[in-house]
Amino acid sequence: METFKLNLKVWRQKGKDDKGKLVDYFTDKVNDHMSFLEMLDVVNEDLIKKGEEPIAFDHDCREGICGSCNMVINGVPHGPEKGTTTCQLHMRKFKDGDTVYVEPWRAKAFPVIKDLVVDRSAFDRIIQAGGYISVNTGGAPDGNAMPIPKKDADLAMDAATCIGCGACVAACKNASAMLFVSAKVSHLALLPQGQVERKERVRKMVAAMDKEGFGACTNQNECEAACPKEISVNFITKLNREYIAS
Repeated sequence: METFKLNLKVWRQKGKDDKGKLVDYFTDKVNDHMSFLEMLDVVNEDLIKKGEEPIAFDHDCREGICGSCNMVINGVPHGPEKGTTTCQLHMRKFKDGDTVYVEPWRAKAFPVIKDLVVDRSAFDRIIQAGGYISVNTGGAPDGNAMPIPKKDADLAMDAATCIGCGACVAACKNASAMLFVSAKVSHLALLPQGQVERKERVRKMVAAMDKEGFGACTNQNECEAACPKEISVNFITKLNREYIAS
C-alpha cells in the first residue's frame, strides 16, 4: 500500500497548570485509508520505540458516536471534512508533504488535562442540572403509544443527534455552549414526556452553563459549521424562546 509523508505540529502540555507548546513530528507511514486517529497511533508507536512519551489524545468508540475525539486540526475543530468527527476523518484529505497542526479545544471551561485531552465535564454538569426527564412517564410501550406530530418528532431527533463533543465551543470566538445546550433543551421540550419539567429544565441548564464560564452567543454560526452532526443554529432560537417563556 502506497504511503506518504506528513509534518506534524502537535500541542504538548503536561497539565492544565503547565505551559504547553507545539512540537514537531514527522511520519512517512501514512496511507489514504487510515483515519486521523490511526495516523496518531502510528506516530505514537514510533515514539514509544524511541523511548519518548506518546501523544495523549482522547477516544472511545472511533465511530463518530461518543464525541471524545476532540481536537483542532489546522485551525478547524475535527478537521477539514464537514459533518465528520476526528475519528472518521480519513488521511486522503491530506497530501504528501503537508504540514498539519493538531491542538486541543481552546476554552476556559475545557481545561487541558494533557496534550490533546481536555476536561469536558462542564457539559456533564449542565446535563445533570436538568437535561433529563425525572417524572414517571410510563414504560417504553406507553411512550411509543403517545401520538407526536411528525414535524416535532423529526426536530426532536435532529436535536438528539448532538454527541456533546464540544466542537461548537471550540469554534466559537466566545467559547459559547449555546448550540449544545439548545440541542439538549430542545429535544426534550419537543416531546410530550418532557413537558412537565420544561420550564424548570431550561432555567437550570442555562444557569449551569453560565456558571461554568462559557461565553455568550453572537450569532455568527461558527458552531453549526463545525458541528460534526450539523445541528442547526435554529435550536438556539428555540432555546431563547423556551427561556423567555419560562
